[in-house]
Amino acid sequence: MHSKADHGRVTVTAPVEGMTIAEAAERTGLTPHTLRYYERDGLMLRSVGRTTSGHRVYTDRDLTWVTMLTRLRATGMSIREVKAYAALCRQGAGNEAERLALLQTHRARVLAQLAEVHEHLEAIDVKIGMYASTMARADT
Repeated sequence: MHSKADHGRVTVTAPVEGMTIAEAAERTGLTPHTLRYYERDGLMLRSVGRTTSGHRVYTDRDLTWVTMLTRLRATGMSIREVKAYAALCRQGAGNEAERLALLQTHRARVLAQLAEVHEHLEAIDVKIGMYASTMARADT
């Protein structure tokens, strides 16, 4: 794939390798609107390539990054934190300690949330056990 810079965007000149936004949406489970939002809001690792006609061309690398963004968001990382993480990644080598700290802080929050959910699940299991026991006695 050959490309050239075009006002901060990459324009794919030929041959076109990659996926359309519809294909990228299908592979990621996101909507084209969400993919455009990620790009527009500065969450992507790099600018998404464009064909000469201006259509987006997503690469496997783009989708790997989108998958990471999706995981961070699904585990409760704020957009502000995702933006900060993406900005650090775009800067390249030299800020790994900051990236590590950001991810470790997020991981600690996720673990705390998991512990809380586990407690709630245990309470639900107790209730299920009570009802199952009551129904078993009623059947005898």
